[in-house]
Amino acid sequence: MAGVNKVILVGNLGKDPEVRHLEADKKVAKFTLATTEAYRDRNGQRVENTEWHHVEFWGPVTEVIEKYLKKGSQVYVEGKLRTRSYEDKEGVKKYVTEVIGQNLTLIGGKPSEGEGTGGYGETTAKGGRVNESAPSSVVADNDADDLPF
Repeated sequence: MAGVNKVILVGNLGKDPEVRHLEADKKVAKFTLATTEAYRDRNGQRVENTEWHHVEFWGPVTEVIEKYLKKGSQVYVEGKLRTRSYEDKEGVKKYVTEVIGQNLTLIGGKPSEGEGTGGYGETTAKGGRVNESAPSSVVADNDADDLPF
């Protein structure tokens, strides 16, 4: 039986995305995404738990991320989890789990002039092309993991 590796997140960017330009006109965009869940404890007090996620997108969608996303922007992200390891300066093996983004939807509206966070126009990228007049869904250039249902 084949496995499924899918994650769906809705949250806010913790800081401006970092977009790096690599060789052969490739780009990678990385950002942290905060997801917060709220509930009431036994005493009726409101409790909030915030999880921070490392998100990474590759390809043409990085143009949309670079142009429209800022600290505080709210986004819907679909992707898959990847865990990798590295050694720190002291030689200790560390692990990090990241979301490799496959679909990005910009949530919210365009801010009024002068606002510093959050807004954007409607933008989409499908099959590696960016179209700024389409709905606000962005799909990374990786259809190999799409499920048939």
